[in-house]
Amino acid sequence: MKKMRLYRLLLIIFVVSISLTNWNCVKKENKINKNKESFSLSFDSAQVETFYSKYPKLAVYKKQVVLLYQKNRYDYIWFDKNGRRETADVFYNKINNLFEDGVIGKVPYNETFESLFQKGSDVPDVEFDLFLSNYYFYYANKVLRGIDKSKTNELGWYLPRKKLSYVTYLDSLLIDPKFIDKKNQHIEQYYKLKAVLKRYRAIEQKGGWDSIALPTGFVSIKPGDSSDVVSKIRTRLFLTGDIDVDSGGKFYEPSLQKAVLKYKKRNGFILNKTILPKHVDEMNVPISSRIRTIIVNMERCRWISTDVTKAKEFIAVNIPSYRLTYFKKGKAVLTSNVVVGNMMNKTVIFSGMMSYIVFSPYWNVPKSIVEKEILPGIEKDGNYLAKHNMEWEGENIRQKPGKDNSLGLIKFLFPNNNNIYLHDSPAKELFNAEKRAFSHGCIRVEKPKELANLILEDDSNWTPEKIDEAMNKGEESWYTLKNKIPVYIGYFTAWVDDEGNINFYKDIYERDKRLTAMLVEE
Repeated sequence: MKKMRLYRLLLIIFVVSISLTNWNCVKKENKINKNKESFSLSFDSAQVETFYSKYPKLAVYKKQVVLLYQKNRYDYIWFDKNGRRETADVFYNKINNLFEDGVIGKVPYNETFESLFQKGSDVPDVEFDLFLSNYYFYYANKVLRGIDKSKTNELGWYLPRKKLSYVTYLDSLLIDPKFIDKKNQHIEQYYKLKAVLKRYRAIEQKGGWDSIALPTGFVSIKPGDSSDVVSKIRTRLFLTGDIDVDSGGKFYEPSLQKAVLKYKKRNGFILNKTILPKHVDEMNVPISSRIRTIIVNMERCRWISTDVTKAKEFIAVNIPSYRLTYFKKGKAVLTSNVVVGNMMNKTVIFSGMMSYIVFSPYWNVPKSIVEKEILPGIEKDGNYLAKHNMEWEGENIRQKPGKDNSLGLIKFLFPNNNNIYLHDSPAKELFNAEKRAFSHGCIRVEKPKELANLILEDDSNWTPEKIDEAMNKGEESWYTLKNKIPVYIGYFTAWVDDEGNINFYKDIYERDKRLTAMLVEE
């Protein structure tokens, strides 16, 4: 009986102790929840002014930051009731890895931000929140948008810039932080250049490549030759992946010849197996310079709307590569060499809508050419106009249609204030030159008939035979396209092809250096 009472007493004590423990846990949890609920999810807007007084280098983002907080009624952006948002950690990593996107320069006050981040508090912190909001716009401007439109206009870049509200864009990131890593923020070329940048930096960290010294009197290396220079070229091309194995051999044999052809193609040289001093000079360009070129062209990619490549068809001309590419349904259906404007008559970087094709065109000679070239010619030779198949048209001079017409047998018009268009040319030999900046600004096309055939292939009014007849008729005729075609004239000195090979082109209008300076200033 006594044992039974003792047992009941122990049971009561156990139940009471468990109840007290549970009550204390519930009380503690309620207290924690109550504390969380007591966190203010908004702050006094006056603290924004205090922040910029303390960190004036970030004031450039003040307008965007204020809009962001006004939109959110001065609620914390990077905290919620559960503490710091996951997106805050994502942007912390982005800010610390800006070099991967080719951003030049040091992030202002990064040491201060680092110390705030490492505190790891779940309690909302105004300074931290404002820091991250400013860094978000820093990232948006540096990585997503690129330098301001006013500065790109200074560089003569008049292609339409992409438009996006980064205040609104942040809403998507707060919902899904991984959205920032999707490869849809830029055109595909940006991500290809980014991958090559990583590869070239790895080469640089291992010491880059040595300059190849040429012996006095060096003229060339031809297949079958043997020399120490051949061995050095082999090592150089191995570093950039043009040849798979560096055997160290001094003999200029077939595998190296193939590598040289690949290298020449990537660097805009005429494709033959002879190695000249200019080819070695190009190999000697320091890897640091190549990295800067990649970074500069990643910046140019930031300015291009992703909608461009979504078009059903479009024509792209890259001035430094002297090349035109016609895309249909996302695939290149034609690639053609082109001749572009010389240094005194630079081809303008802009876009237009191709609307007309002119067969057997007249060439209405620009007044500048009339004054500088034709009038002096007439003074020297009274038959100058007749000899050049030209005539007066009112107060202007024009060249009659025909095979010797400066516009060739066909031109493609996309009306613009720059009076630039695509056209044929009787000077076919110029398309074989390595440097093809010879024109007065317009773009001469090596394959104009092929271009016309592709443009009009779905038009029942035309056949290849009719196109050829119209081109050679000797009478000017205009045709209005049923579907206008976007034409983009761009300027890229580095471009990664579909095989992943990086191509470098001469900066013929000397624009890279100025853009690099702008990126450093930003």
